[in-house]
Amino acid sequence: MKSNIALKAVALALAGAGLTYGGYWAGTHRGMPASATSTETTSAAAGDKVDPKTGRKVLYWHDPMVPGNKFDKPGKSPFMDMQLVPVYADEGGDEGGVKVSPTLQQNLGIRFATVRREETRESYDLIGTTQFDESIAEVVQSRVTGYIDRLYARAPMQRIKRGEPVALLFVPDWIAPQEEYLALKRSGNETLAAAARQRMQALSIPPGLIAQAEKTGQAQRNLTLTSPVNGVITELGVREGAMVSPGMTIAKVAGLNKVWLVAEIPEALANSARPGMTVDATASGDASRKYTGKVREILPGVSTTTRTVQARLELDNKDGSLTPGMLMRVRIGAEKPVSRVLVPTEAVITTGKRSVVLVAGENNSMQPVTVTTGRDVGDDTEILTGLSEGQKVVASGQFLIDSEASLKSVLPKFADTAQAQMQAQKGPSATEPTSTSLSPVYRGVGKVEKASPDSLTLSHKPIPELKWPAMTMDFGKPRPEDFSDIKVGQEVEFAFKESKDGYLLETVVPAGGSKK
Repeated sequence: MKSNIALKAVALALAGAGLTYGGYWAGTHRGMPASATSTETTSAAAGDKVDPKTGRKVLYWHDPMVPGNKFDKPGKSPFMDMQLVPVYADEGGDEGGVKVSPTLQQNLGIRFATVRREETRESYDLIGTTQFDESIAEVVQSRVTGYIDRLYARAPMQRIKRGEPVALLFVPDWIAPQEEYLALKRSGNETLAAAARQRMQALSIPPGLIAQAEKTGQAQRNLTLTSPVNGVITELGVREGAMVSPGMTIAKVAGLNKVWLVAEIPEALANSARPGMTVDATASGDASRKYTGKVREILPGVSTTTRTVQARLELDNKDGSLTPGMLMRVRIGAEKPVSRVLVPTEAVITTGKRSVVLVAGENNSMQPVTVTTGRDVGDDTEILTGLSEGQKVVASGQFLIDSEASLKSVLPKFADTAQAQMQAQKGPSATEPTSTSLSPVYRGVGKVEKASPDSLTLSHKPIPELKWPAMTMDFGKPRPEDFSDIKVGQEVEFAFKESKDGYLLETVVPAGGSKK
């Protein structure tokens, strides 16, 4: 049940101007009248309800003592001996809106921001780990049968430069063809020597080795295998003395000019990542080290454990500072900007089931609006539906709103107590009645006029907390047997709370006595 103390104050102000509270509280909500006697008129032509005295648009009429019941027409309250009170549209009272005075805005530190449209690049942050770029890896292989005389690379993950030796290979099958070629060359038979030279080339004897044999006049027994690139030896499959055969891989060398960065992309964003998108990466251990690159490819398949897709990114590593296994923060961005409606992220109140933004209206009113949010862009959040460009929204002070119920029950109390101490309370959903246990307790002094199993009729003195004048009304009992010792005619002190069915007594004691 909604509670609007501000509207009660309006009703009491009208009462002071010439209306008196006669009669007493009807007690229960049995039998609502079909219609109320009209004291105000409506504008049928415009379709809006208008107060003829002020000309202001009326949202509905209600009894401030039972604010949860709304009436489409003015008239006498079915609960109290008083006229129904209008709720005006410019008071921000419709659908949980609230009117907050400039003084209260300043006291609460409320700031506003304008909904704007900007061209932004589609981007999101990820975490990834570095790997060797397998596309630029090279292998060192043997083309002949031989034996490892000496191994210069002693273990995997050893750094090596281009042209540095990896292994010294002894090739027995190359000795005889070289000696034959040298003998024919010394004999002066150039035709046979040329044929012998072609035979050595067919046996994969390198031209450099042949030239060395011609220079020294001796057959070369060993072949040195060198690294084709700068990098790291990732595989080393032989040891000294081992026999090798044609096509056998002696070592595998991975280059470091570029590295791969494998990042995990949430399944929901998988379709947003495309090859060619720019990449900015930062090393987790040193934020000052930044790298650039691009998305190389999106790997097929979704992890059933993490529900992510792997993206293979390519980073420049000309300085060689990146090594496999490093953890990096990655921001992937699109090449073309996209137009988006943005608000500060702090302006969005997320309840778990929906997102709400407080929109500033005329006459210092604020209206909660449900929005659909998109991506976060820096300190801003994209708004897909619910807001339009140019609107003003509340950008600070949301700490006063603890739950969805606060939008309709807590904020109106802030507006009514602009000069008093403010208190935020958690409650159920805004569409449900306020729990009795969370309602404030009010106290009063009065005389018992009537007692029944369901209620006590009390003629009480003014209650300043509710701005009530002295009046006679019914208060409900928690149970029929409660307050059985209280007699008609007694002066009592009582405490009560507001509930969904009216006002419920908490305690009733004789004036100056103890609880009964």
